[in-house]
Amino acid sequence: MSASELAELAEQEEQRKKRAPWGVIALVLLTGLALIRNGSGEFDVGPPQPASAAAADSRVHGTAFGHAPAPLPFAVPDRVSIPAIRVDAPMVPVGLDSDGWVGAPPPEDPNLAGWFTGAVSPGEKGTAVVVGHVDNKQGPAVFYGLGALKKGNRVEVRRKDGKTAVFEIYGIEVFEKSNFPGDRVYGSKGTPELRVITCGGGFSKQSGYAGNVVAFARLVEVR
Repeated sequence: MSASELAELAEQEEQRKKRAPWGVIALVLLTGLALIRNGSGEFDVGPPQPASAAAADSRVHGTAFGHAPAPLPFAVPDRVSIPAIRVDAPMVPVGLDSDGWVGAPPPEDPNLAGWFTGAVSPGEKGTAVVVGHVDNKQGPAVFYGLGALKKGNRVEVRRKDGKTAVFEIYGIEVFEKSNFPGDRVYGSKGTPELRVITCGGGFSKQSGYAGNVVAFARLVEVR
């Protein structure tokens, strides 16, 4: 094994050690990511909102998608693609800021998504979290169309180990930030899952967006 490969393995192990247990993360995110402070909402037509029929069914299990792929090892995600809403964006790591909020990608770049490093990487066993802006002062941003997704749409995450983790959406909902179900959204189902999150719901200039749009997805393929 080369020196560069050994260094990469050491970095991966260090990232794994830094992750907090989900019991802790869920509480942090309940007061952080549930209140992502992004999006201007300053447009005549707001972003699409999920239909009630697209709500995630808590009774859905991995077997509903047939034979689920085995979980992948840790690898840093590189790019996210959602063909149904024409998303194809590079990814950057985000953590918690000094106020305890989950950081978002720089708002100046509208086509940029963030992977929350306090959770698993996409494809690992557990629930990975990807965030992005719905808009900025120039117009719609990377996840502007997230609320238009439907069950069965796919999210593809290309990883730096050369693998692409393909997730199928089984629910898309908007939650008020005052009543955000942190355990339901972030808790591990025992299988590789993904949550894609942006701002949503009503908007006011005083307080911004009232909630978050959340896409629930489960790993169905590895390429």
